[in-house]
Amino acid sequence: MELLASMRFAISLLTVICIASVIGTVLKQSEPYANYVNQFGPFWAEVFGKLHLYTVYSAWWFLLILAFLVVSTTLCIMRNTPKILTDLRTYKENIRAQALQAFRHRAQATLEEAPEAAARRMGAALAARGWKVKLQQREGAGWMIAAKAGAANKLGYLAAHSAIVMICLGGLFDGDLIVRAQMWLGDKTVYSGGGLVSEVAAQHRLSDRNPTFRGNLLVAEGTAADTAILTQPNGIVLQELPFAVELKKFIVEYYPTGMPRLFASEIIIHDKATGEARPARVEVNHPARYKGVEIYQSSFDDGGSSLKLRALPMDGVSAAFDLEGRVGDSTRLSRAAGMPGSSAEQLTLEYTGLRVINVENMAEAQAGAGKSGNAEAGVDVRKVDLGNPLSGLNQRLGAANKHDAPQTLRNVGPSISYKLRDAAGQAREFNNYMVPVDLGDGVPVFLWGLRDTPAEPFRYLRVPADAEGGSTDFFRLRAALADPSLRERAVRRYAARMVDANRPDLQAQLAASALRALTLFAGAEAPAQGQAPMGGLQAIADFMENQVPAADRERAGEMLMRILNGALFELLQTARERAHLAPLSTDARTQTWMAQAVIALGDAWFYPAPFVLQLNEFTQVQASVFQVARAPGKNVVYLGCALLIIGIFAMLYVRERRLWVWLVPAVGAAAADGRVGSQATLALSTNRETLDADKEFEQLRDRLLGKE
Repeated sequence: MELLASMRFAISLLTVICIASVIGTVLKQSEPYANYVNQFGPFWAEVFGKLHLYTVYSAWWFLLILAFLVVSTTLCIMRNTPKILTDLRTYKENIRAQALQAFRHRAQATLEEAPEAAARRMGAALAARGWKVKLQQREGAGWMIAAKAGAANKLGYLAAHSAIVMICLGGLFDGDLIVRAQMWLGDKTVYSGGGLVSEVAAQHRLSDRNPTFRGNLLVAEGTAADTAILTQPNGIVLQELPFAVELKKFIVEYYPTGMPRLFASEIIIHDKATGEARPARVEVNHPARYKGVEIYQSSFDDGGSSLKLRALPMDGVSAAFDLEGRVGDSTRLSRAAGMPGSSAEQLTLEYTGLRVINVENMAEAQAGAGKSGNAEAGVDVRKVDLGNPLSGLNQRLGAANKHDAPQTLRNVGPSISYKLRDAAGQAREFNNYMVPVDLGDGVPVFLWGLRDTPAEPFRYLRVPADAEGGSTDFFRLRAALADPSLRERAVRRYAARMVDANRPDLQAQLAASALRALTLFAGAEAPAQGQAPMGGLQAIADFMENQVPAADRERAGEMLMRILNGALFELLQTARERAHLAPLSTDARTQTWMAQAVIALGDAWFYPAPFVLQLNEFTQVQASVFQVARAPGKNVVYLGCALLIIGIFAMLYVRERRLWVWLVPAVGAAAADGRVGSQATLALSTNRETLDADKEFEQLRDRLLGKE
C-alpha cells in the first residue's frame, strides 16, 4: 500500500506511459503485418509483434500500467485529502509566540492601541484584502491574529491528481477495453475471413447497446449502411448501429492545384426503432450526432465506379480485348491469350480503385525525367499528407539561406489501380494513368506502374503517345517486331534507303546486320541452353559482351544502335503502310517519339503481366468514409482536462500564505505615560519564497504595524 500510494511510483508509471505513447505515435498502428515485415525484417517484426507495439494503446501491458496509475493516484488522493481538508479548516492560531521569531519574514513594533483594539483593526484590514482571519484571546497573555490566504493551492493539488484519474478512466472507458471485455467474458470473437457483411455470423457482431465503440462506416452514394467495422489486431468486429446512414450526395470542392478544399456529405439518418428520417450534413470537424453516436467525415473513397477498359497485349501476338467491371469486383482471365475461358493458367483481375484526381509535383517529375523509371503515385487527395516531420523542421532550422524546393502542382487526370493474382494467390499491384502525362521530354507518355508489395514505390513503364494521343503506334510497332516477315521487309527497305543501289554487296551486309539487331531486340533468337528468351536492349548488351572484344564495344555499340533505330523506324513505317496509313514524317517529334519508344520496348520485356489495362471510360460513384463513435467517457475526459488546467495553474500561480500577529500589552515608556499600548510581533509564512512574497510582506508590515 505504501508503494502504490507513493508519488514516486505514480511518476514512474506516468513516465512509462509517456514512452509507450511516443512509440505509438512514431510507429504506425494497426497496419497489415506484411508492412512491418518489409520495414523491420522478419525477426524484429515478430519481436515487436510479441510486445504488441503495433497496437500499443490496446496492449494488455499498456492497459495494466494505466490501471495501476489510476489506483496509485487514487490512493495518493485518498491518503492526502483528509490532511488537506483538515489543513484548510484550521488557522493554526495556537502557535507559540516564541515560534514566530524563527520565521524568515518577521517584524516587531510598538503600537499606541490596546491589544484588543489593534487586533480588531488588523483583522478587519486583512479581511478587506481577501484574507480569512481568526482572532484568539489568550487568557492573561494577549491576542493572537491568525490569517490565511491562497488555499486554492492545495485545492489545485486535489484537482490535478483527480484530473489524472478522470482522464485515465475516460480513456479506458472510451478505448476498446469494453469490446475486449465482451470477447473475454462473452461469446464474441474476431472475424478474419472475407465475404459480405450481411453474411458474417452473430458471434462477430456487437449489439447496438454497446456503451462505447469507435469504427468506420463506408457508404456509397444512393445506398445506406448500418454496420460499422471495428478493426482488431487479428481481424475485425462488426458493430450494429441503432440507425442506418443513407448517403444522398457527396460534395467535394478542389483548389486550382487539385487538392481538396472541402468535402462533405449530405446524409439521411434512418432510426430503426421509430422509422424517423432525419437529414443532416457532415463536414470535416463538423460531425452529426444522433442517439449518443457521433458521425464524423473521415475520408472518401470509391463506391463501386463502373469501368470500361482495353486490355493491350504486351507480347505483340495476342489480340486486344475489352473489359468492363466495377471497383471492388474481380474477373477471371487467361494468362496465355488474355481471354476468359482458356485452358491456360488463370489470373484473377481485381479492380481496387479509381482516382479521378491525381495531383503531381511536376517540378520533381521533370527533374527526374530520364533518370529512373521509379516514381511515386500521385498524391492521394483523400488524405492529408503531413510529410516527414523532420523534413519540416529542417526547413526552419540550420542555415539561413535554405529555400523550399520548387513545386509545380498539377492534376494529371484519372488513374485506375488493379491487382493481378495468380493461381497461387500471389498478386502484383498496378496503377495506370488514363491520359498521357507531359514530363518535359517533348512527347507525353502513358505511365503504367507496378509494384510487388505495398511497401514498395510504383515503377512506371513510360510509353510515348503518338500523334493522335494514344498508344496505337507503340503497340503496332510491338506487333510488327514479333512478325518475322515484317522484320525482313523492313531491313530490306532500310538497307535500300541507306546504301547506294549500285552496291548490292553492302546492302546485303547492312540488311544482315539490321536483321540480326531486330532479331535480338525482338527476342526471336534462340537462347542458350538453360536460359530464358531475352529481348530488348538487354539482349543487345548481352550480344555485345559475348561477341565483341572489349576494346571495340563502344564503337560497335554506337553503330549497332544507329542500325537498330533506323530499322525500327522502317519497321513502323512498314506496319503503317500495311494498315493503309500515311507514313510518319522525319521531324524532331517523330525522332523523340522513336527514342522513347525504343526504351519502352526494351523495358516491356521486364513487364511481368501479359497485358496492360488502359482506362477508356468510367462512371464514378462516390462513397463517404465515416467514423462513428459512441464515447460517453469523453465528457469525463473534458472535465478532467479542465480540472488539470485549473489544478496546474493553482499549484503554480497561487501561493499559500499564513500570517500571525501576536499582540501583548506594552511595557516601558508607553505604560509609564499612562497610555495602554501594545507590543506587536508579525510573521509571514509562504509555501514558495519569491520576490512577490518579499513585496507582500513589506506591504503588510507597513499596513498593519504602521501608525494611523
